Amino acid sequence: MFRLLTAGFPFRRLGGLLAALLLIAAPLFPAAPASASLDNDRYDGNIFALYAGNGSLVPPRSSLAEALAADRVSVLVYYLDDSSVSKRFSPVVSELQRTWGNVVEIIPLVTDPLQNRPENGPTDPARYWKGRIPQVVIIDGDGKVAFDATGQVDVGAIDTALSRATGVPLPPERRSSAAVEVNELNAEIPSRR
Repeated sequence: MFRLLTAGFPFRRLGGLLAALLLIAAPLFPAAPASASLDNDRYDGNIFALYAGNGSLVPPRSSLAEALAADRVSVLVYYLDDSSVSKRFSPVVSELQRTWGNVVEIIPLVTDPLQNRPENGPTDPARYWKGRIPQVVIIDGDGKVAFDATGQVDVGAIDTALSRATGVPLPPERRSSAAVEVNELNAEIPSRR
């Protein structure tokens, strides 16, 4: 019955006409501008992808339990995607992965699931979180805390602690670094050469 009712109707011509109308009308309805910002506590998406240019940090490649079972040094980074201080700290975490990613386990952890629950032993990341962000905790291969700091921790301090925990010497150009803002959304850690 549908075939009889639509016989002879130029659907292809109508489709082309609708497409042309959409192309003509598109400039009349501009898209909303992007509103991501380092300076607010609004959720903009994965902070590592957006503000550090490195979406490979989340989800972490292994858990704390797996890293401890393999006797690997672990770097726990506690953060929130909707926190301006975490957004500003994300380039440091990305730089840690670039420098130490083959030697240690970098485990970024959103703190929402850790709140208001009891910790369940040394393999539970909730055990090491102090309730502030960002927080960096380095756990050595023996499962002992080798470094614990909160706030905008200098990448040089973390590098020094990782060098001690792993026994890997720190390259001379990495003795001290600070994040440099590239634009309103991105920052980077320049190498000192």
